[in-house]
Amino acid sequence: MAEQGVTPEILLGAYAAGLFPMAASAEDPELQWYDPDPRGILPLEGFHLPKRLQRTVLSDRFEVTTDQDFPGVMKGCATPAPGREDTWINQEIFRLFCALNQMGYAHSVECRQNGALVGGLYGVALGGAFFGESMFSRATDASKVALVHLVARLRLQGFLVLDTQFGTDHLSRFGGVEIPADDYKATLERAVQMLPCWRNTVPDDMLRAEIKAMRSG
Repeated sequence: MAEQGVTPEILLGAYAAGLFPMAASAEDPELQWYDPDPRGILPLEGFHLPKRLQRTVLSDRFEVTTDQDFPGVMKGCATPAPGREDTWINQEIFRLFCALNQMGYAHSVECRQNGALVGGLYGVALGGAFFGESMFSRATDASKVALVHLVARLRLQGFLVLDTQFGTDHLSRFGGVEIPADDYKATLERAVQMLPCWRNTVPDDMLRAEIKAMRSG
């Protein structure tokens, strides 16, 4: 089914109901909708931060910002890389999520070195739910640093859930788990009814304190 009629508003409604879109490939113009069971989440209070990565984050090796280059982060996530030769981010996905960013719903976390974008992630914030979409890295640990900063922000801002869509071995190292879809949707229902939690401006000292307080080992 062609999805030319999908609007940003329809996309937000889908997320609120637990659905998310992907394309079969960058060249495929159609969107496919997913509602996995079990559902992958990254528990915010149970986030596990390895000590080595914690030192990297606090070393300021990367300049970390939010919503400074949302299209650039999406393009980075769509660029082929070893082990990810194709992408599910087609032009329709790109259009819709950039529109959500302009509307204040989609957000990016960027990592730079010497002014160059070397990693980041993006997703959608709806009430107290954050739907993680994709991440990329052109420098060692860049995407991981972006993830740590995202989790710190979500914890400080009172989010209820960080949706990762599917569980992976990579995310399990940080405490990621899969839960029954019904349990996910019960939490999601409460989360999307909350007032918007996302704020771009978070004081650096608060972020650093939150990162230092994360469970490490």
